[in-house]
Amino acid sequence: MKKLSLLLVTLLSSGFVFAKLPAPTPEQAAAADLAKARADHGNRVGNYQLCMSQNEIANKYRKAGTPAPGACTNPGPFVAPAAAPAPAAAPAAKK
Repeated sequence: MKKLSLLLVTLLSSGFVFAKLPAPTPEQAAAADLAKARADHGNRVGNYQLCMSQNEIANKYRKAGTPAPGACTNPGPFVAPAAAPAPAAAPAAKK
C-alpha cells in the first residue's frame, strides 16, 4: 500500500516539474545583470586580496637571488555596467 501511494503521489506531482517560468521583465533582467556584475567584481577583489597575501607570504620565505612573485592587478572600485538601450517598438502594421 505504501508503494502504491508513493507512486500515486509521485505521478500526480510530476506535472509541476515540467512547468515553465515566465520570461523575466526588462527590469528583472537588468537587476540580474547588475547582481552578476557585482558578484563578478567581488570575485575579482577576492582574487586580488588572495594574490596580495600569497605574495606577502612568498616574500617572507623567499631566498636571496630568487625572483619576486608576480604582480597583482587591482580591480579598482565597482562600476555598474551601462544599461543596454531598450529595443525600439515595432511600427504598427497598416491595413
